[in-house]
Amino acid sequence: MSESSSSPATHVQSADPFPAPAYERQDAAFSEAFGVLRDAIVKRAFPAASIAVTSNGKLVALKAFGRFTYQPDSHQVTTASIFDLASVSKPVATTSMAMILYQRGLLDLEVPIASIVPEFAVAGLSDTDPRRREVTLHMLLAHSSGLPAYERLFLKVKTKAELLAAAFAPPLTADPGTRVEYSDIGFIILGVALERIADETLDRFCQRELFGPLGMVHTAYNPPAAWRDSIPPTADDRSFRNRIIQGEVQDENASVLGGVAGHAGLFATAEDLATFAHFLIQAGRTSSGSASLHSDTLRHEILRPETLALFTRCESSPSGTSRALGWDTPSSPSQSGKYFSAASFGHLGYTGTSLWIDPQRQLSITLLTNRTWPECANEAIKQVRPRFHDAVMAALGAAANQKSNKDEKQV
Repeated sequence: MSESSSSPATHVQSADPFPAPAYERQDAAFSEAFGVLRDAIVKRAFPAASIAVTSNGKLVALKAFGRFTYQPDSHQVTTASIFDLASVSKPVATTSMAMILYQRGLLDLEVPIASIVPEFAVAGLSDTDPRRREVTLHMLLAHSSGLPAYERLFLKVKTKAELLAAAFAPPLTADPGTRVEYSDIGFIILGVALERIADETLDRFCQRELFGPLGMVHTAYNPPAAWRDSIPPTADDRSFRNRIIQGEVQDENASVLGGVAGHAGLFATAEDLATFAHFLIQAGRTSSGSASLHSDTLRHEILRPETLALFTRCESSPSGTSRALGWDTPSSPSQSGKYFSAASFGHLGYTGTSLWIDPQRQLSITLLTNRTWPECANEAIKQVRPRFHDAVMAALGAAANQKSNKDEKQV
């Protein structure tokens, strides 16, 4: 089995604003966690994986496993490999754009979506449902809008304009604000709303306001052709596009939308996501202690602690929800495993990606795979992901600390 890790000695990024490289002993420290991934590849849960772990401002693990496909002559995955993030695009790009616009006073969470996207109120309906005018930006972010989870819109249309019209049209399946249903449709509409508020496309806004300032140089929508050989394929599509999907978004709806959409389309390395996670952890703190004044200024110019807290806090309604605004939080059971604190937030992606952040313990875990190769029926990652997270947390001592805290509460 092929795997690789970068050498900290040759790492060009500085500790500020990047997490400081400190993974010289990662093979020993995370042997059990790495073993989970090696075993998963052998059992064909996915052919490729790349991971990054940050803890207390340091990048304590950065490693790649496997090959692009199950063929023995396929490209070896490296820590520079770039993955289709699928729905991890929702928090990293779309929600970040919403947070920035909110912080600047340009976005009102409680405004009806129909006031920004009037097509939503009447699209495709002979008898307008008055409830559609009650759906707010807040509800779209919290997945409580009443919109359906997913529709294969790409089978009904041929152009971006046609797909957007179809996305505006699905009937509500519940009264707005009364039920949680994770909705790609909702985030497609949210992406349109944010672009209209900003008068700029999602990809350009995020590149200028977030990815560029944070030095996330291998994060992009519609990755350039030069990146293709660094991107593991995600599908052997024989029913819609009739080609190997590599270097282009796996999600078919996002593909028809031109590769830039509110629900999917972003590509990144595990290291770039570790940088993003490090930034969020630092942004959530009122002061950075040892960090430089420049770093404090940069992170608070992009996001203030109170903004991040608002968006990453678990919603109080509808009852039983685990959703925050654009993010998820640990539930029981959870794909995050057993040891992330209640203050944690994260998200999963259909292609086998995930990012979980624990601001209380100052740590993050990025796991990127292409579990949809060669086709998406394989869901073995649902068993692999929590085992990997638990093993990483055990190695960091978080599991023992949580058990100790629980024992103290029981005394």
